[in-house]
Parts: sequence; C-alpha cells; structure tokens
Amino acid sequence: MRLDAVGLEVMAHAFASIAEEMGLVLVHSALSPNIRERRDASAALFDADGEMIAQAAHIPVHLGALADAVAAVRHLEPQPRELFILNDPYAGGSHLPDLTLIGVIDIEGQVGGYSVVRAHHSDVGGMTPGSMPAGARELYQEGLIIPPTRFTPDIERLLLANVRSRRPARRGGAGSGGAGRARQATRVESVARGGA
Repeated sequence: MRLDAVGLEVMAHAFASIAEEMGLVLVHSALSPNIRERRDASAALFDADGEMIAQAAHIPVHLGALADAVAAVRHLEPQPRELFILNDPYAGGSHLPDLTLIGVIDIEGQVGGYSVVRAHHSDVGGMTPGSMPAGARELYQEGLIIPPTRFTPDIERLLLANVRSRRPARRGGAGSGGAGRARQATRVESVARGGA
C-alpha cells in the first residue's frame, strides 16, 4: 500500500493514538500503584519487521529497550495472536521488575506487527521484597529472570507463585494489561486495513 503525505500523516496519528490508548488501558486496569498511580509503564507498536512505528509518551528508558525485546521474540518465530512475556535485561528487558508483554498482531493470518507494553511491578521474587536489593551482586538475587516466553496460564501461575503479595489473584496488572493489549490489537488490525 502506498500513501500520499496526507494519508501517511493520518496513519501516523492513528497508530500514535493506539499506543497512547494502550498505555491508558494498562494504567487504568492495573492493580499495582506503581502502574496505576506512578504510571511506571510504557506502550508501543512495531511493524512486522520489528521496527517501532508508534510510541506513547511514557517512560523513555522503557521505550529504548523495547526494540530489543521485540527482536528477541521474533527469534522464536511467533505466530499471529500469540502473547509473550519477558524481563531478561539481556533480551530487551530493562530491569527485572519491568515485565514486558508482546502481542503478535494478526492481519489476514500473517504477523502484521507487535503491540508491546512494559510496566514496573512491585515484586518479582528475589532476596528482598521489592526486587531491587541494595546488596545484590548477581542478577538472580533481584528476582525471577524471564527470557522471552509464550505467556500462558501456566506461566502466569509460575509468576504469581514467586511474588510476595497478600492477594492470591492477579497481582500488579500483568494479566489485565494483556487484556487491554488484546483489545488494542483488534483496533490495530482495523487501522492497518484502512479503517479508523
């Protein structure tokens, strides 16, 4: 599809609007005060080749590493509509409490791009509550390291079993942010087809 200058500008604003809305859905649906009140979260859209096409005006340090996270997921040969999670700093993560969800956008049965959200969670295990111990000498002491992994209910249970929290249900908003991301992927498909 070729676009003239006006069409290109319209699409750029549409994708930027989607990224902003993804961030708002994440913030408003989160249980964690880190996300809900401090807004320590980011959202972006990437094309099928892993190039960023839109980002929300959130936490800059998050956005800088998101391209590496998408690249790490692309090595796993993702299929449309799959969802991945990671926090590994050597695979596009920033630090362990920042969990990243990457959704694979489906356009006519093909990978059309990636929707990405990253949010700071209050605890991901480790030697002290908060997952940022001052005396840590190894990454393992900070918490659970998650390489790029397909996000399934089993993975969610594994994560929840490794955090300190009194709430046994969803903690920190990872699952609820994923639901918001899924809704946005549908809107991305519509925009990619030329709709609004």
